Amino acid sequence: MKITQFTDYSFRLLLYLSRSRDRVATVREVADYYGISSEHLKKIVRSLSDAGHVQTVRGKHGGLRLAREPSEINLGRLIRDQENLALLPCHEPCDTCPVLDCKLRVLVDAALAAFLEKFDGQTLADII
Repeated sequence: MKITQFTDYSFRLLLYLSRSRDRVATVREVADYYGISSEHLKKIVRSLSDAGHVQTVRGKHGGLRLAREPSEINLGRLIRDQENLALLPCHEPCDTCPVLDCKLRVLVDAALAAFLEKFDGQTLADII
């Protein structure tokens, strides 16, 4: 399994904000620090804000900060929220696979569950 750039940058943003708890940070500041597109980062901010992980502060001295404690941000849940975890086409609603008893799907599902299990027991506080 490969984590998408969107999830990678989500982790990076949350790590940056967790290390800057005493102030707000700007999208430009974080984008410059990691050398990533601020436009792409804005989409990530929106997603993490909608999930309740990031708080946006408006105004002249506005920016971003964590909306909850790092110990309350579960990494497994974050991956589930940010990723499309349908690893095979047969997980899609419009599946037309003729194999009714597919052992590959069972194996992939088990592997994904094992992957996510490693992250389920971890929070942002564990990787700061």
